[in-house]
Amino acid sequence: MHCYLGADIGGTNIVCGVVDGEGNLLAADKLPTEAAGGFASVVGRLAEAAKRLLAALPQYTCVAAGVGVPGFVDHERGIVVKAVNLGWDDMPLADELGRQLGVPVRINNDVRMYIYGEATAGAGRGRRFVLGVTLGTGIAAATVNEGRLHYGSGSRAGELGHFGMPGIPYRCVCGLTGCLETVASATGIARQARDAIAAGERTVLADWFPGERAAELTAADVSRAFDAGDETARRILRHTGTMLAQGLAPAISLISPDMLVLGGGASKAGERLFAPMREELTRIVHPMFMSGLKIEVAKHLDDAGIIGSALYAREQTAAGG
Repeated sequence: MHCYLGADIGGTNIVCGVVDGEGNLLAADKLPTEAAGGFASVVGRLAEAAKRLLAALPQYTCVAAGVGVPGFVDHERGIVVKAVNLGWDDMPLADELGRQLGVPVRINNDVRMYIYGEATAGAGRGRRFVLGVTLGTGIAAATVNEGRLHYGSGSRAGELGHFGMPGIPYRCVCGLTGCLETVASATGIARQARDAIAAGERTVLADWFPGERAAELTAADVSRAFDAGDETARRILRHTGTMLAQGLAPAISLISPDMLVLGGGASKAGERLFAPMREELTRIVHPMFMSGLKIEVAKHLDDAGIIGSALYAREQTAAGG
């Protein structure tokens, strides 16, 4: 039986797994990236982890591997053009990993692989036009139209987080002020909470994170405070959901997806965040776009990138790409 290897290389950890042709995850492993050791070390350790996984599944034959990488990727040439968190510039990842594994390797941006996994074998399975958004340290998006990823000019499509919006006062790491991700990402939610504490708002978050400990506050803590009935937390998540909807509205009207998949750390807030988002979308997006749109949280969560990378490799090798 054929299987496919999928991997997601992050700045802190690498996760890799073996996936069958239907998108079922058969086995997985996680190891520290240790990017400081250099490109060759990271690739070598990934290859060894992959070989261990495959050796434990002797009934399967691996025919291709896929890898998601954070940063700018030339998926056609198999080169990581720029991955800041890894310290990589123009690295031939596909060729080097392929040499060590003995199978064709296809690489792509990590968010595209995450959304591809959800579109083909997750929450978006069976839907023709999928818009996926990850709400993590930042915000990124990808679209899968009838099984094919959309790249845009220069493969830059999907930077939803850097959509500038009025009323957002924060300066983004990209250099602009007012980017959506400064509010609606996991880090943006935590930032709003820290600002509320600094402004002297009466909130349980100030009790939980006094003084310098406010720096430890996360989006998950804001959800916890929401469940405790904290009005500041409720205001923050309502405001965040509203702003997220305002950022998504133009994309929904332009792309007309039939599925919106939301993943990443902030998506774990669930309806605390998504109820106000749906309410605002219903208010500002024409009913003809909303009537056929299904909105769901990612099914595979942390495994979506592995599954997407593996199935992307399957699709690309089958097509001769």
